[in-house]
Amino acid sequence: MDIPQILQSVDEAVYAKTNKYLNNLQRRIIAGILNGQKYADVSETYGYSAQHVKKASHELLQILSDVFGEKVKKSNLESVLERQINVKITFGNKNTRNKNAVNIGSIKNCPVPSTATPKKSKPATPDFQQQSKDKTKVETIDKLRNFGLSDEQIAEALEIPLDVVNQVNLDE
Repeated sequence: MDIPQILQSVDEAVYAKTNKYLNNLQRRIIAGILNGQKYADVSETYGYSAQHVKKASHELLQILSDVFGEKVKKSNLESVLERQINVKITFGNKNTRNKNAVNIGSIKNCPVPSTATPKKSKPATPDFQQQSKDKTKVETIDKLRNFGLSDEQIAEALEIPLDVVNQVNLDE
């Protein structure tokens, strides 16, 4: 199981418990931890401040602790995921050329309770509606700056890349 598949499994578990999906930074933090990166590496790679990544990481690990019912820390994330989504994650195996190889064990499918109601699927959002939502987010950036939020906080709140926030001119 590779990191995108692991992230998908974690995302589904978080959604099932919180009714919210992981945001981009949370996904990047999990991938960074699984790849052995420090928070400073994650912040540098994706353009966030180290303090912002550290704070977001603390919140994420608390969410994962609640979702999985056990204390999740940076140091035990890998073992928690192995137990919770029943996969074997191996890094630096001597027999593999890729030091970040993630080997699959098996995927544990949780049975759906018989009283569960089927999930209603949302209709696909037409492109013009998505563009309208994106435009609204961009227009909101100046308002959030006026409230004193940093570009990193704005990117996180609006769930858009930091470079998009940085491209919006302060004078617009």
